[in-house]
Amino acid sequence: MDRMETREVEYFVAVAEELHFGRAAERLGIAQPPLSRTIGRLERRLGARLFERTSRRVELTEAGGVFLAECRRVLDAMDTAVRRARRAAQQQRLVVTTRPGTGPGLLAEVVRAYERLPGAAPVEVVFSHDQLGALRSGAADVGLMCSRGDLGGMATADLAEESAVVLLPPDHRLAKRSAVALAELTPEDAYLQFPPPGPLDQIVDLVSFGRLIVVVGASVTNRIGDSVVAVPVPDVPATRLVLAWPDSGQNTARTLFVRTAKAVAAGRAPLGRAS
Repeated sequence: MDRMETREVEYFVAVAEELHFGRAAERLGIAQPPLSRTIGRLERRLGARLFERTSRRVELTEAGGVFLAECRRVLDAMDTAVRRARRAAQQQRLVVTTRPGTGPGLLAEVVRAYERLPGAAPVEVVFSHDQLGALRSGAADVGLMCSRGDLGGMATADLAEESAVVLLPPDHRLAKRSAVALAELTPEDAYLQFPPPGPLDQIVDLVSFGRLIVVVGASVTNRIGDSVVAVPVPDVPATRLVLAWPDSGQNTARTLFVRTAKAVAAGRAPLGRAS
């Protein structure tokens, strides 16, 4: 069959999501008859029925459901391609994404070292709890993150390791210990396996109020003040901090930033070791 047009994909997705030709036509800003003709022509070209139509309802067929998932990926990929092409053409800045509280100090040192280099692009740091999403969509050029989860499609560079500490209220029964085991924390009512969304200051406040107990990287200890206590948790493996970026396309500013980050990390003491 001939290559489909973007318009046909958009028309199909609108009908598949609305399951109503009239509402889909209104959403697209077109009349209903040409929309119906486009869908009919698309079905003939595919050799498969995408919708079951009656006078009362429109439903996706099994083939239509498969086609919808693929079409959404196509449209997302096209949007990403447009954003990346525009960024490559303009390249007035380098966008770095990270989760609040990840490797504090390290990123600041890397950015300062990078911006001192000749030809460095201005750096914008965007704090996000979905760094991978920002990288995959083209909204960011490079991310500093923990190495958990699926990093498929990303190139990575290891920068540092940080040991684990638990944040506790000062009056907690475990707060004066030199170390605690993870098994001692999990029965606690306030314990959460992962830090909740929000800035580090908010997490510290929740801990100080006795509403939260959570294990974090030891590098936060120089930012938590006196309202909470950080106690090492030796049986939690150290976390690798990595830079990640899309494993496709060329970006001179990003290449220089990654090279700078590696050099800075190599010259630092081990990051966030709890004493």
